[in-house]
Amino acid sequence: MSSLCGKMEIDIESNTSPHKFHEMLKHRPHHIPGASGDLIQGCELHEGEWGKEGSVVYWNYFHEGKPKVAKEVVEDIDDENNSITYRVIEGDLLEHYKTFKFVIQANPKKEGEGSIVNWTIHYEKLHDEIIDPHTMVEFVHELTKYLDTHLYDE
Repeated sequence: MSSLCGKMEIDIESNTSPHKFHEMLKHRPHHIPGASGDLIQGCELHEGEWGKEGSVVYWNYFHEGKPKVAKEVVEDIDDENNSITYRVIEGDLLEHYKTFKFVIQANPKKEGEGSIVNWTIHYEKLHDEIIDPHTMVEFVHELTKYLDTHLYDE
């Protein structure tokens, strides 16, 4: 049974400060569609308010060649560590996964300016024939690169 649960991580180098990256994900996720190329088409607040735990955000995105949706609750915000956690509560990902969670943390680079953006994806598959979400790791990598370019140019 435990083989159904998994975790995947990726670190992406960014020219943007950890604080600036975190602030976009926390307070301005509705600006992400304009900064993400064709990856994300929409981001709407369904409950709560931007930047608050418990808020519910609805995403329209393009993944694996198809338009998809996700409704996520902001489960945790850690300003000190520039970290935010989104848990998927509805949408396409839940067709294959019982649970799906994104933890995004922007850490300062050891040398120089900018940050290392760490994405951790926690998931539980519905059954053992579901593959690990490698394409979602590729998606968040590409998304981070778009956001970095947008934020760096701001």
